[in-house]
Amino acid sequence: MTLLLKPGSEPAQSWLAAFAELDPELEVAVWPDVGDPARIASALVASPPPGLLASLPNLELIVSLPAGLDHLFADADLPADVPITRCVTPDGDPMMTEFVLLHVLRHHRQLPAYLVQQRRAEWRKLEQPAAAERRVGIMGMGVLGAAAARVVAGCGFDVAGWSRTPKDVDGVASFSGADDLLPFLGRSDIVVSLLPGTSTTHHILSTEAFQSLPAGAAVISAGRGHVVDDAALLAALDAGHLSGATLDVTSVEPLPADSPLWAHPLVTITPHIASFVRPTNGARVVVENLRRLRSGEPLLNLVDRTVGY
Repeated sequence: MTLLLKPGSEPAQSWLAAFAELDPELEVAVWPDVGDPARIASALVASPPPGLLASLPNLELIVSLPAGLDHLFADADLPADVPITRCVTPDGDPMMTEFVLLHVLRHHRQLPAYLVQQRRAEWRKLEQPAAAERRVGIMGMGVLGAAAARVVAGCGFDVAGWSRTPKDVDGVASFSGADDLLPFLGRSDIVVSLLPGTSTTHHILSTEAFQSLPAGAAVISAGRGHVVDDAALLAALDAGHLSGATLDVTSVEPLPADSPLWAHPLVTITPHIASFVRPTNGARVVVENLRRLRSGEPLLNLVDRTVGY
């Protein structure tokens, strides 16, 4: 049986080389050259055309290349009885951890404020707290969030995590559920969103949420853009309640050229580059899950469709 590959921006050849090294017997078809649809038993996809997966009668496994699953759940014909897994390594994604740490440090060391001063040719030192005095909150404590939280905590920050259900991560305080959200935000001087895009996370970072953050707090968004209410974010920045924001994801991508976020002096925009799956790592996860599928073992990174991740 054959694996169907529909990669994102990375070249298919890199994936083919990785699969050939790990499992030379694995047959891989690269979309749109599907061949006989009946031979496709698994699919590794980024933004597949609507109906593509439903056209594969013997499909046994769907693997999502992006960490978010919006591209799959938007397909009205998504097969309901085929398991979905995500292409992430069990110990997290070093690229996402790097991105989170980089921007936590940027906001901790007040780089947005210093850049504003630079534009005014103003030489003025700002009062600088120690890392242990800076409270970091990470929203979304799955594999990616937990890995990032451990590293940030290892740098001396006071770290807490918020998630749908309680999580046990060494050195990280756990907040969970709707009742814990505002208390969690109230203790977060820098809040990092790695939340998935679901109906319950849409605009969860709203006017109320931003007002619940301590004065001078910073926001880092690297999960899904719809988590942040852009208008509420801009209002909190303009009111001086927030000291800055880093947005790797936005509610509309690419971010329209006329968005006021581009020109705001306290906003840093990056084009959804915090993390992406490298074929050498991703292929290893896929091959392992195919082995597990054949042997009847539990799959890695299995998606719970009822909660959307």
